Amino acid sequence: MDPISHVLLGASLGYGVFGRKLGRTAALAGGLAAFVPDADVFIRSGSDPLLAVEYHRHFTHALLFAPVGGGLVSLLWILRQRWRPQALTIWLCCLLAYLSHCLLDAATSYGTQLLWPFSNARAGWDLISIIDPIFTLALLVGLVMALVLKRVRIATAALAIAAIYLVLGGVQHARAATAQSQLAQRRGHSIERFEVMPTLANNLVWRALYVHDGKIYSDRIRVGWFSGVTLVEGWSLPLVTQAELNEGERARNQRRSFERFRWFSEGWVARKPGDDSVLGDMRYSLSAEAFDPIWGIRFTAVDAPTEVEWVNRSGNRRISVADLWSEISGRDARYLKLSDLGQRVKDSNLAGQ
Repeated sequence: MDPISHVLLGASLGYGVFGRKLGRTAALAGGLAAFVPDADVFIRSGSDPLLAVEYHRHFTHALLFAPVGGGLVSLLWILRQRWRPQALTIWLCCLLAYLSHCLLDAATSYGTQLLWPFSNARAGWDLISIIDPIFTLALLVGLVMALVLKRVRIATAALAIAAIYLVLGGVQHARAATAQSQLAQRRGHSIERFEVMPTLANNLVWRALYVHDGKIYSDRIRVGWFSGVTLVEGWSLPLVTQAELNEGERARNQRRSFERFRWFSEGWVARKPGDDSVLGDMRYSLSAEAFDPIWGIRFTAVDAPTEVEWVNRSGNRRISVADLWSEISGRDARYLKLSDLGQRVKDSNLAGQ
C-alpha cells in the first residue's frame, strides 16, 4: 500500500485505541510505527539487482518481527523520563500500528512474507489496490476530525469504514473470480491456478489471470457495486519456466536469478511481446489491453558485472484519468456481458509482435 495510507491507518489505530491514555502522541507514534517497515527499501546491492525486490516486504514485514520493529519506534518516547511510566502502553501502540502495515500490505497483490522466518510464502490477498482513494480519504477525514475535535470515536468510526471497505474488496474479489471461472469454462479451459487483482484506485475493475495448458490468459473484469458483471477478453502468452530458458540464459543463471525472479513474480513469468529477451512479471502491465510488463529481468552478456539486468519500466506508465474513469464508471463500450463475448482471446505471442 502507499506510504500515506499506511501512516493514516497506523495513526488512526494509535489514536482510536490509545488516544485516551496518550492523547495525540498516540497518533504520532502510531503513524511513525506504521511507516517504518518500508525501511527495507534501503536494502539493495549494485552487484545483485534482485536483492532489492527479494528483501522488500521481507523480514521487516513479518509478524514475528513486529514486536521488535514497534519496540524500536517506541524507544523514541520510552527513553525520555516523561513517558517511562507509560512505556508498555506506548510499545503496544507502536506494535499495533506496525502490525497494521504488515497486514495491509498483505491485503494487496504484491506479496508479503508474513510468516518469515518459518516460511517465505508471499501473502497477497488481492483485497485492495496499492492506491485506493476511498480507503485513504476515509482514514484522512476521520483522523483529522478526531484530532481537531479531540474525539477518539471519530477515528474509530473511520477505522470501521476502512474495515468494511476491505470486506467489500473480498466480496468483489469473489465475484470477479466467479466470472473468471465461468469465462474459462466457456472457452473449454481448466484453470490450473489463477489470480484476480484490483486495478488502480478502485475495486470495480479487476485484472484476471489464469494458467491453462502452459499459457497465461489475461482478461479485464468489471464487477459493479450495484450492477452485473461485464468483461473484456484479453490476451494469452506462453508461460516460462526454467525449462523454457534458452541455452545462453541457462549458462548465465549461476546465482539462480530466474528462480528468484519467478518466486518474486509468483510464477507469472512470460517473455515480453516484441522483446523476448525480457522475462516479465505479467501480474502488472502498462497496458490494459495486452501483456506489457512493468518490470522484469534480462540476462546479460558474459562479461557484464551482473548476470541479470533489472528492467524497470514504471517510468513509462501513463495513466489517462478519462480512460480510467470510463472503466470504473462502466461507460467503457468494450465491456460486454459474458454471453456476448467471443470464444477466444488474442494470442499475444503473435498479435503482440
